[in-house]
Amino acid sequence: MADDPDGGMLSWDESVFRDEHVFEIDYVPEAFRHRESQLQTLQYALQPAVRGNRPLNVMVRGPPGTGKTTAVQKLFAELGGQPGVRVVRVNCQVDSTRYGVFSRIFESIFEYEPPSSGISFKKLFGQVTERLIDDEEVLVVALDDVNYLFYENEASNTLYSLLRAHETHPGAKVGVVAISSDPDLDVIEDLDGRVQSVFRPEEAYFPVYDREEVADILGDRVRVGFRDGVLDMAVLDRVTELTTNTGDLRVGIDLLRRAGLHAESRASKTVELEDVEAVSEEARNLHLSRNLDALSDVERTLVDVVADHDGEQAGDVYDAFAERTDLGYTRYTEVVNKLDQLDLIDARYESLEGRGRSRTLTLVHDREAVKRRL
Repeated sequence: MADDPDGGMLSWDESVFRDEHVFEIDYVPEAFRHRESQLQTLQYALQPAVRGNRPLNVMVRGPPGTGKTTAVQKLFAELGGQPGVRVVRVNCQVDSTRYGVFSRIFESIFEYEPPSSGISFKKLFGQVTERLIDDEEVLVVALDDVNYLFYENEASNTLYSLLRAHETHPGAKVGVVAISSDPDLDVIEDLDGRVQSVFRPEEAYFPVYDREEVADILGDRVRVGFRDGVLDMAVLDRVTELTTNTGDLRVGIDLLRRAGLHAESRASKTVELEDVEAVSEEARNLHLSRNLDALSDVERTLVDVVADHDGEQAGDVYDAFAERTDLGYTRYTEVVNKLDQLDLIDARYESLEGRGRSRTLTLVHDREAVKRRL
């Protein structure tokens, strides 16, 4: 074009993005589509907090990338602005112990972190509840990815402390929103009986988005996040197809961002199909990357060892693991069980001729993809 001497090339101070944050994981969209009934359930359960009463507890379930965290964040943004209500969202991938959960609650209330050692849980718990009573605040805690508390055998103790707070400290008012992305976890069934009797949550289930819903939501992100004319319908259709195939909306959102950055690396003013295809593998492995990022050093070491000994028996894998960590077999078994629950490895029992049964450990994901991300 005569008025475009660069032939569609970006200059140094240009971007295909209008607002790149629209494609970040913590972005809460103004328009939150196709989750009206789930939001109604959450609103119904949490409404008593606005009136100064203890809210109903809620169990939020559904596969990864179905809008669970976004729905809670959206509602918490409204609820947290109400006088006499304090909302705290805890990422249980990071804080997977009772002490860790209450440390995040403490930090929200007092605006500084408690000591990492030297203070008992009883004292930490007492300081939290006493401040809530003194300030006449209702506390609503969202345990995001609560399944990680189960993996560490911390769920029952954590929920018991939260739900029984009004008994140990009369006047404390606490409600819990438990968010689980593990379809194989029966949260209620796996809790201690003492917790089951007091949890009794409302349930909000978030199903996988269908293709039309994915197209609607990604279309909204494109309109808000990219400049006009950057990405055409054919490209959006391809991103929608790839996203629907994974069942995880976050893959599509991440794919849009990566495709935009790839277009910028070519100095292009438009995002083309070639940009989408170039970054599609990275986006498809988003869930793998996040699971690996949430692991401890020991857990990541075992994933690496399994990658090197894929398909071998658990005892042989342990020998290689022990050489690198000096940890005992009991701790090794705990880590194996956690990685199995996270679908990072498959720990399957098999019968061995004349030797009973043993577990064989195999990677669930492509070995090279795992190695790159480690």
